[in-house]
Amino acid sequence: KVLVITEDWCGDAMMNLPILKHIAEALELEVKVFHRDDDTHLIDQYLTNGKSRSIPIFVFLNDNYEQETVWGPRAKEVQSFVTNLREDTLPSKDHPDYEDKVKETHLIISNRYKTDSTFWKALYNSIIDQMLYK
Repeated sequence: KVLVITEDWCGDAMMNLPILKHIAEALELEVKVFHRDDDTHLIDQYLTNGKSRSIPIFVFLNDNYEQETVWGPRAKEVQSFVTNLREDTLPSKDHPDYEDKVKETHLIISNRYKTDSTFWKALYNSIIDQMLYK
């Protein structure tokens, strides 16, 4: 069983959820989706780095609904890309162009998520590895 915490507007979810769907169908996993912002009590149990409500989060459960492992919000390769892009393109938050640069950065990330099959493979492998090696 898989408990998914996500939101429709999330760019990472746009890429990650179809990969999870593929895995779930192949392994006949039951998937339940919960919206992060409907009840923050759930996401607050799975904070990224102990502070961020990053999504999506996949919680893998056994048949008794006991947590086996947690995955998310990104594969390491994807996280490296996002981190490096932000470091290279975003000025300080007080810079007058900051908001425009954030929008531009999100567009670059979104386009890469839609077109880079190496990200899709990395994501698939990351989820499978987490399931196998917890």
